[in-house]
Amino acid sequence: MGIKKYNPYTPSRRNMTGSDFSEITKKSPEKSLLAKKDKTAGRNNQGKITVRHHGGGNRQKYRIVDFKRLKDDVPAKVIGIEYDPNRTANIALICYADGEKAYILAPEGLKNGMKIMNGANAEVRPGNCLPLSEIPVGTMVHNIELLPGKGGQMVRAAGNAAQLMAKEGKYATLRLPSGEMRMVPIECRASIGVIGNGDHNLINIGKAGRKRHMGIRPTVRGSVMNPNDHPHGGGEGKTGIGRPGPSTPWGKPALGLKTRKKKKQSNKLIVRRRDGKAIK
Repeated sequence: MGIKKYNPYTPSRRNMTGSDFSEITKKSPEKSLLAKKDKTAGRNNQGKITVRHHGGGNRQKYRIVDFKRLKDDVPAKVIGIEYDPNRTANIALICYADGEKAYILAPEGLKNGMKIMNGANAEVRPGNCLPLSEIPVGTMVHNIELLPGKGGQMVRAAGNAAQLMAKEGKYATLRLPSGEMRMVPIECRASIGVIGNGDHNLINIGKAGRKRHMGIRPTVRGSVMNPNDHPHGGGEGKTGIGRPGPSTPWGKPALGLKTRKKKKQSNKLIVRRRDGKAIK
């Protein structure tokens, strides 16, 4: 998918870019696969803000995407590639031979009319979903399960893919987009190919209002607040934060503090972290 530039007829349009949606072939969503999507504006059941900078934005309907891909050995035909407002990747509407329709994440190269299939007997080609035990080493995959039958949880964003590096015993080793090397049970499923819409990260938002359309509210720097609002606040003019390191509004360390539990159960499955260090 390409990037389009806008004519600078206002200052905000000067460097704004957007997707040209050249991959999109179907504009209206499948009504049977839509669900209601409520907005909370970052508030919990007590009305208190628990996630800051959420609120507003355009109305959206949730598209029910099939991350499990459990309908085995039934061929499906791609009906159209659609835009999904809930994720960076595009989605593909498929229709199985028995008439059932479903949404899947659209990999690069998937076109209208192409046939795809799930299960151990499927071919290794973009869009098909197979157990890792049936996928050749070196293949690029996405939508990877962490537990068999739970559905894909890893590598679901636009332009991403993991590489199957090795298969040994009960586990397959994957190199994730972050650089982390991780073992996954070999019965887990993954979809073949690189997720489409790879130019998504090149889009320049251009103006504040476009961020508000996404439901993201402004972020105010702590250094411009008063000391009763933020630990970085106060002082005459522009001044330092006055602390050994940056803090959250509640005084906890920020920016770089490792919060992963040292005894986390999945540590034994991580061969190499994304910073290149081995898990001890």
